[in-house]
Amino acid sequence: MPKGVRSAPLDRLRAICLALPEAAEKQTWEIPTFRIRDKIFAMAHDPGTVWCKAPRGVQAILVGAAPERFFVPPYVGPKGWIGFHLDRASDWAEVEALIRRSYRMTAPKRLAVLVPEES
Repeated sequence: MPKGVRSAPLDRLRAICLALPEAAEKQTWEIPTFRIRDKIFAMAHDPGTVWCKAPRGVQAILVGAAPERFFVPPYVGPKGWIGFHLDRASDWAEVEALIRRSYRMTAPKRLAVLVPEES
């Protein structure tokens, strides 16, 4: 697959993450991580998957409802994080909602309130 095709979802993810207040990208473990004040709220494990925080119980609901799209990521899965696949057919409104929720769970309260639950 040409490099540009594989990186397109990562570019869209990056735009969503970096549009959030004080969000920054940092390479860690040779992957892009997205942070607020050095706390990770999303990770792109390869150009096609993302891991992010989710409220208690959401991981089981998403993985149970759509196991072809969502999965329990290693390492952080036991803490409730979700993994999901990105491609050209991704529902980008859903991706943005998941990322925004993860950001709100990670950011200090004064920044979290700047990001409405719905875009």
